[in-house]
Amino acid sequence: MSADVIRVLVVDDQAIVRDGLVTVLSLLPDMAVAGEAADGEQAVRLAAELAPDVILMDLRMPVLDGTTATARILAERPESAVLVLTTYADDESIAGALRAGARGYLSKDVGRVELAAAIRAVAHGQSTFSREVGDRVIGGLSGGQADRLSPTALQGRFDALTRREAEVLSLIAEGLSNSEIAARLFVSVVTVKTHINSLFAKLAVRDRAQAIAAVRS
Repeated sequence: MSADVIRVLVVDDQAIVRDGLVTVLSLLPDMAVAGEAADGEQAVRLAAELAPDVILMDLRMPVLDGTTATARILAERPESAVLVLTTYADDESIAGALRAGARGYLSKDVGRVELAAAIRAVAHGQSTFSREVGDRVIGGLSGGQADRLSPTALQGRFDALTRREAEVLSLIAEGLSNSEIAARLFVSVVTVKTHINSLFAKLAVRDRAQAIAAVRS
């Protein structure tokens, strides 16, 4: 198998959903199904045994739910990426998954093209959300919480941050990309990445999704 192939563990308690996902993924030349799990407990065990690149994770499952399974998997294997695929897009479910370390969150009505793109994105360290979820994440943070998202407020809440890091974090919470943040602050993208790496370390988060969850909590 090519080193460029993304190995995916499919986790869902419904066999028909797992079968459909396996069929879709098997048609993609850059992906391979590493295994299947019907509940969170199986997912934790198989993630340790199979070392997948991406875990496609349902949330509501018997034995062990997807949020708890995500936290346990990433505690043992932080190099894997968890991409949530669920019918639930309420604020509590989204926030719980992000706090657990999920790098992406999709609703189950997503198309195969968007699903494939999301798997590739999280496999390469990016965060990704379906449109509905992204709107809820960013809207929930900005709408009605502008004061809590200001650089001054963020620096007060996270006193280890420098003023510039707080500014960058505020713009991440608004949903801006690295290049957009660089343009807003009149600095280079390299400088933005340096600030992001520093603030991630200070907040003890791995990616943008966890940083947004930290701001939201």
